[in-house]
Amino acid sequence: MAGYLIRGATVHDGTGSPGRRADVAIDGERIAGVGPGLGRPADAEVLDGDGLVLAPGFIDLHSHADFTYPAFPTAQNSLSQGCTSEVIGNCGFSPAPVELGHDREAKLRALTGGIGPELDFDWGSFGEYMDRLDAKRPAVNLMALVGHSALRIAAMGMEDRLATPAELATMRRLMREALADGAWGFSTGLVYPPGSYGDTDEVIEIGRDLKTYDALYASHIRNESDDVHVALAEALRIGRDLGVRTEISHLKAAGGRNHGRLPELTGMIMEARAAGLDVHSDGYPYDAGSTMLNQLIPPWAHDGGVEQLVARLGSAELRQRMRHDIANGLPGWQNLVVASGGWDRIIVASVTRPDLTWAQNRTVAELAAAEGKDPLEWVMDFLVADFGAPVMIIRMMAMRDVDVAMTFPLEGMGSDQLAVTSDTARVHPRCYGTFVRFLAQYVRERGMVPMEQAIHRMTGMAADIVGVKDRGRVAPGLAADVVLFDPATVADESTYEEPTRLARGVEWVFVNGRPGVERGRVVARNLGRVLRKPRAAARA
Repeated sequence: MAGYLIRGATVHDGTGSPGRRADVAIDGERIAGVGPGLGRPADAEVLDGDGLVLAPGFIDLHSHADFTYPAFPTAQNSLSQGCTSEVIGNCGFSPAPVELGHDREAKLRALTGGIGPELDFDWGSFGEYMDRLDAKRPAVNLMALVGHSALRIAAMGMEDRLATPAELATMRRLMREALADGAWGFSTGLVYPPGSYGDTDEVIEIGRDLKTYDALYASHIRNESDDVHVALAEALRIGRDLGVRTEISHLKAAGGRNHGRLPELTGMIMEARAAGLDVHSDGYPYDAGSTMLNQLIPPWAHDGGVEQLVARLGSAELRQRMRHDIANGLPGWQNLVVASGGWDRIIVASVTRPDLTWAQNRTVAELAAAEGKDPLEWVMDFLVADFGAPVMIIRMMAMRDVDVAMTFPLEGMGSDQLAVTSDTARVHPRCYGTFVRFLAQYVRERGMVPMEQAIHRMTGMAADIVGVKDRGRVAPGLAADVVLFDPATVADESTYEEPTRLARGVEWVFVNGRPGVERGRVVARNLGRVLRKPRAAARA
């Protein structure tokens, strides 16, 4: 087939304009035409779009699939809900750069062990990593950020201290090389060791070259609970000082005593925009987050890496110190045990050891009771058993705050997906449902977001945040990343109990001009590629 002609769909072009009935022609990898009554190109397959919405393919602004696609490039979770591109390398975690043949390589492997399967790590530079990933032919397009924690490990390991001038220079050089290789920006996870060991000045120094490359700064801020306003102010300051587009990752207010604070946070973002900062946020329509179970343990215990964390968990004296700090808190530390509100709100999602899968999809409270243990003691034992790698789902947000985030016009969608290592892997339902849940709940069922705004935020606005020019809109000459869905039926089927159930109502998904989803069924999982930021975008 030379291409496709989609007749009579309601076209939402990604700009935020109201939908209009039109035809869309696809020729090869590009959109050839948009308008009423288009002629049929020779040999084109004609599709009936009547009753369907045609939109640009959705852009997932926040994914950790850079740790899964190298081993499982055919993941269908994003494709099946209409996503055609993902931004990877978030929260300061990226698989590159790597100092091969050094113990720092082992530290990066161990730190990210729960995010995905064991990777080959047969790359060193960021460009080499992108080459390897592109060769895998992933299911969707990927735009990679370079992570602060990866830079820190490459330069100085997992040490709990400030960087020396020489180490800062190394991190900045590695950042500059990644940007030259086509990275789209820089991410930090200032709540996670080793990123949390660095200060504001360190982040600013490393990011000095972002503006030259017109690149993005994305931050999982330093605290999302009691000190969330302080952490957000830090991220906004970094963006202002660097003079670059800034994205606040999975904007939230965690913990019961912080519920209701989202209007305060969105207000801070609006004030920053009014003052000239190009800032947005991303999020997902769920009241539970997901991260590594080891984040329940105070940051000092992570000094030196996972091996040292596990060793400290073997000390009765240090366990007592951890228990004290969790009970009483530490200045500036986001205490997730307190934020959760109880051990019955923390669920073991996935593990790396096959003989520990019995713990998956069960709460810590349930698991500890079954073994007659104190819940914190059970967590510490389990972290030792799985070498610090289990992933948890943790309920810590209020739906009224989620509603504020989902209706915030400056918020794009980010699934925050991790650990999708197979079609049956135990994951957070957001991995399979974020985009269609937003459409079902906030557009159709509750009428809180107009369709044109929802699509703009998932497409054109998302493309602008990243800086990609040829995607995120339906217009002649742009990349043929397109989704067609039924607005009356589109919805998520993924649940916490059955997280891998595919979405419904997504009828067609085109990735680079070829159908990955056809009449509601996934038919191709190898149509994506690694998109590199054009070098021409670099400013002198």
